[in-house]
Amino acid sequence: NPNCSTIQSVVALKPVEDLFKMKRIVFTTFQAVSGSGVRGIADLENGVKGKAPEFYPYPIAFNCLPHIDDFLDDGYTKEEMKMVNESRKIFHRPDLAVTATAVRVPVKGAHAISVNVTCEKPIDIDKLRAAYEAMDGVVLQDDVKNLVYPLQINAEGKDEVFVGRIRKDDSCENSLNLWVVADNIRKGAALNAIQILEKHLNARA
Repeated sequence: NPNCSTIQSVVALKPVEDLFKMKRIVFTTFQAVSGSGVRGIADLENGVKGKAPEFYPYPIAFNCLPHIDDFLDDGYTKEEMKMVNESRKIFHRPDLAVTATAVRVPVKGAHAISVNVTCEKPIDIDKLRAAYEAMDGVVLQDDVKNLVYPLQINAEGKDEVFVGRIRKDDSCENSLNLWVVADNIRKGAALNAIQILEKHLNARA
């Protein structure tokens, strides 16, 4: 069962890979404190009341920490390298260029991820939206004129991966941006584990 941030990201990136063949991915995560367990949630709740943190190295209330898991010698964290390595493994693309910055944010549940992707083929946004609309387990929320886009507060307690803010990146050829949100405890862990088990059981039946 991959890292919770990796799971929701690769679900959203599957049609991008199928349609346009990815060359490079840049992840920036906005991860809820529930990813740290009860101690992370307690630090947020107590921090809102003005108490000092007991788990995180700095206050998480009204703050963002660009630091999840231990730092490695190259300056990346273990969490960031999980996203790099697991994305390559899941897509069977050891050649895929991937980088990540993982940030802990003062949200109780559900992770949000900004994804920037550069592809080999030209981007067709309409085709991509149609692919998301046809996918099981994905909810397209991409109507910015009416302020419709994925929110962590709405994804909490849901099984689906929510995708929105789909737009071309005009600064780089064949590139696009996505905003991906999912409940990190459900789709990010428990639900995904059950789905993997069901897939194996069905394959053996």
